Amino acid sequence: MIVCHCKAVTDRAIRLAVRGGARSRHEVAQACSANLCCGGCAPVIDEIIASEIGSEAPQSFGAFSELAVVS
Repeated sequence: MIVCHCKAVTDRAIRLAVRGGARSRHEVAQACSANLCCGGCAPVIDEIIASEIGSEAPQSFGAFSELAVVS
């Protein structure tokens, strides 16, 4: 299923990023580009991270709290 519609990133790609070591939205963004634009996918990314690492979802302070800065 597509999680990040802005960058067309699937849940599978995000899971692979987490399995590869990504532990935050920022690290997921660096690994697969999800969550680089609008931030609407942030809650689902948190859920995927939590399900993959077996812990509770990180507390979110809004969709834009961990957007990556691209230079």
